[in-house]
Amino acid sequence: MAHKAVASGSIAPYEITSLDAIPSIAAKLRDTFWTNKTKDVQYRLVQLRKLYWALNDYAPQLREALMLDLKKSPHDAHVSEIDWTIGDCLFAIKNLEEWVKDDKDIDIALSYSMLKPRIRKEPFGAVLIIGTYNFPVQLNMCPLIGAIAAGCTAALKPSESAPATAMVLTEIIAKSLDPSAYTTVNGKVPETTALLEEKWEKIFYTGGVNVAKIISKKAAETLTPVCLELGGKNPAFVTKNADVRLAARRLMWSKTVNAGQVCISQNYVLCHRDVVDSLINMMNVTYDDFFPKGAKVSPDYARVVNVQQFDRLKAMLDNTQGKIVLGGEMDRNELYIGPTVVLVDSAEDRMIQEESFGPIWAILPYDDLDDAINTVRKVDYTPLSLMTFGSKSENEKVLNSITSGGATINDGFMHAAVSTLPFGGVGQSGTGSYRGKHSFDCFTHRRTVVETPSWMDGLLRVRYMPFRPADLKQFQWMNASKPDFDRSGKKIRGLGYWMWMVFGLGSPSAKGALFKWLFVLAGSYLAMNGPQQSVANLREMLGF
Repeated sequence: MAHKAVASGSIAPYEITSLDAIPSIAAKLRDTFWTNKTKDVQYRLVQLRKLYWALNDYAPQLREALMLDLKKSPHDAHVSEIDWTIGDCLFAIKNLEEWVKDDKDIDIALSYSMLKPRIRKEPFGAVLIIGTYNFPVQLNMCPLIGAIAAGCTAALKPSESAPATAMVLTEIIAKSLDPSAYTTVNGKVPETTALLEEKWEKIFYTGGVNVAKIISKKAAETLTPVCLELGGKNPAFVTKNADVRLAARRLMWSKTVNAGQVCISQNYVLCHRDVVDSLINMMNVTYDDFFPKGAKVSPDYARVVNVQQFDRLKAMLDNTQGKIVLGGEMDRNELYIGPTVVLVDSAEDRMIQEESFGPIWAILPYDDLDDAINTVRKVDYTPLSLMTFGSKSENEKVLNSITSGGATINDGFMHAAVSTLPFGGVGQSGTGSYRGKHSFDCFTHRRTVVETPSWMDGLLRVRYMPFRPADLKQFQWMNASKPDFDRSGKKIRGLGYWMWMVFGLGSPSAKGALFKWLFVLAGSYLAMNGPQQSVANLREMLGF
């Protein structure tokens, strides 16, 4: 393939890890975790700091690898991969000492407050991270950063479909991190299968639904928790009240970045019939704006990762019953498929029923928004991503009617472009989330700890046999609370409610009431003394 150029001497040839070595690799990671050294916060910070500098130092090799694997431009390599991952690492470094602190602000009955309850942040243990190819730096390294921050040991299995990047990541991890705690395993199905035969305390997988089912089934044998970051047949809505020009531009961005190999970009667009022609026209205008000389010669446009994915995408276009209204250009030798829009008239069309995961997408006209929403529910009722362009009420209706992993109003997948927001699916699009602090949380067990004082036994008499009615009565009195609703479920607005409304100034919390009272008192003071006198009194009080 023309874009699969030969790597320079700075990137090692792809090397598969020996199957025989995998059991000992997993055992070493388990043994290292049980030494407790990865639980030390300063140890974790040192690892993250070394990784931060390694990511910076290896930026040239990562750029080259991403060009080799995906023809990803240097600009995009930094924006969506290298700089993103460096920023994620630095964010963890700056916040880790706060994240690891015990949670002590716990809602608990007064009678139990003497137990000193707290929630301790504990690492799961030795974890397995199985990455994917479309963003092979970000989607491999960010989960690893979370695992390191949480105090886990980890094995990373990068995708063999991005072999050059996998080898650079292998070198980064080997040279910057503690080899007894963090390692890389390279290979294909046999190596992944061997890894799944080992016992892990959590498995993190990014990829497709079919492999996720295999991983989940294997993990269930040992009750291993999983985080599954999958894809979906993501819908976008363009109503007749949308800014069609803006929708066209932003949806074109969503499907041209990384040649559309983005799990959160739209698979199809549900467009009100009145604005279909306008949307198609504006998409063609946007294409010309993005690619004045065509996408094929653009230095910014990536390529499909391999022949298998190219043939899959081509088959979708060959078998659609719809009409190509933009693009359609292909070159198998170049692994090039230009941005392509297909106008279809049925939700049963292959362009809608299959996840494209490439630079092709469908437009399906609709007449009624409720019907369009029902179409989404039939195609994929838990997509990873949801986008909607319309009026405020229309957007709210779409959000309220469709469950998705994430959603963006008036844009492409912008909800997933903020690195500190939680990212994850729901239902068929995955389970669990990560990024920023949420990556730390993903690999952390929240462990409840209490400490019962020796002198407290008298208060705990109710739990000891022989049971006594007096102890039960005292226990019920100490822990009783009354509902503020009746048997029909309606809230009771008694004397207490109205007293709070008056004296709490309508605030839902004591803190809010305090701020309101301070504001009222300050206003009264100013009204009584005048602004100039109030300032003079304040200066006198402060000694100015």
